[in-house]
Amino acid sequence: MTAATPGRPLTLSVVICAYTFDRWNDVLAAVNSVSNQTVPAAEIVVVVDHNPELHEKLGAALPHVTVVENRKQRGLSGGKDTGVEVTSGNVIAFLDDDAVAHPDWLRHFRDAYTDENIAGVGGTTLPLWESARPRWFPEEFDWVLGCTFTGREPGPVRNLLGGNASFRRDVFTVAGGFPSHIGRTSAQRRPLGCEETEFCVRVAQHRPEWRFVFEPRSVIWHRVPAARETFSYFRSRCFAEGLSKAAVTRSVGVSDGLSVERKYTTRTLTRGIARGVGQALRGDRGGIERSGAISIGLFSAAAGYAHGGAPLRRRPRMVEA
Repeated sequence: MTAATPGRPLTLSVVICAYTFDRWNDVLAAVNSVSNQTVPAAEIVVVVDHNPELHEKLGAALPHVTVVENRKQRGLSGGKDTGVEVTSGNVIAFLDDDAVAHPDWLRHFRDAYTDENIAGVGGTTLPLWESARPRWFPEEFDWVLGCTFTGREPGPVRNLLGGNASFRRDVFTVAGGFPSHIGRTSAQRRPLGCEETEFCVRVAQHRPEWRFVFEPRSVIWHRVPAARETFSYFRSRCFAEGLSKAAVTRSVGVSDGLSVERKYTTRTLTRGIARGVGQALRGDRGGIERSGAISIGLFSAAAGYAHGGAPLRRRPRMVEA
């Protein structure tokens, strides 16, 4: 991997994966936000996931954008891998189809690639609530919504959040593409994910000297529809996260697959519970509700992990042949 030089400047391509007419206006808004960046994208590619009618209509509505069909397996991983194939930039940024980016989103991504060992840069994803944050919803669990959770610190991180991330093209040459056996193609009717976690861990196992960086100034807003503001969705998504983590650990091992989750549980969630109790004692009725939600969310994720049949023993790290 080589750093940007005057002879080889960074060029950023943006990939947005779409799949349903239900997000038509969201996709148009996402594309518009990328089209108005202070650092222009070298190209914008919209990948449509096995929906010929949507592909045709988006192509007509977005003549200034490259609209292609998913050439890989159905699902988000296949769509992203298709986007990597058809783009030409030496950095590929991914934006969710129901999100909008701050005008300086790409500029902060670009500026964060300060040396050749930075393999990828991710940013802050804020929830854009359809109504308002429920009183009981703890910020420590904003990942349920695909957003950045309280406790995530700037600097090196194990993995990036897939809807607001960028990677050097060299990463895909070394480690391959996103996993098709993890994510939103599961036959289980649950909102699974974690494909970006498995991918980032796999990259690090191939190249331990490479690192991923969280740049909080690269901001996007992720739409949260009313259906995701319910407690039933919260529990279901936590359970699904446990299922996904089980799949990740089967792929990359327990030690790497759960390294961040242990710290998150013992530090971030413990502090969140204590803070909620303290707020309740000071008269904030929502404090105890948030503490309870943290406990239930943790239990639900653990139940999903157990249900997913994850390995309990560590497996050796992968090394480059």
